[in-house]
Amino acid sequence: MARPRKFEEDRAVEAAMRAFWTAGYEATSTQDLCAATGLGRSSIYNTFASKHDLFHKALRHYMDERNALLAELMDGDLPLKAKVRTVLWWAVEPEPDDPIGCMVVNSMIELGPRDPEIAELLRRDNDLRAQLMRSAIETARARGEIDAGKDPLALARFVFATVSGLRVMARGGADRAALESVARTALDAF
Repeated sequence: MARPRKFEEDRAVEAAMRAFWTAGYEATSTQDLCAATGLGRSSIYNTFASKHDLFHKALRHYMDERNALLAELMDGDLPLKAKVRTVLWWAVEPEPDDPIGCMVVNSMIELGPRDPEIAELLRRDNDLRAQLMRSAIETARARGEIDAGKDPLALARFVFATVSGLRVMARGGADRAALESVARTALDAF
């Protein structure tokens, strides 16, 4: 019995996500996508309207996975500083099988300035992540974990700007010690 189309599509999106994450949108050819997904060119174009459509789905998949982890962490019972440390260390010590860097950050740099559809998707994703962290910071501030004068939205944006910078540093070849020093410095804001 053949596998359901939805299973094949989900598997293809996951594989394409890793290909785009590794090389970027422009540098990932249709042949690269065929090799990554195991699908032929006609199957890719029969399943997805275009390379751009597949990229959009892959980027959305990446965002959904990462944001689910972030939401779970921010809703948890850890003290705020431990939550922030965890987020920073996701950039310092990523999963060993993951490509270097961050697909969101890479896409902001590569496509944000010239692809309005992707730029809007990225903007909404940034807003969501900032709101998840802002809410956790507001809760922590109400509990007295951080100074009442600190701006929760500014702190949330600061954390994600730091994470983005760490991802770019990693992609540029920074060593673990350099990444840790930046992350530890960012933690001092809390």
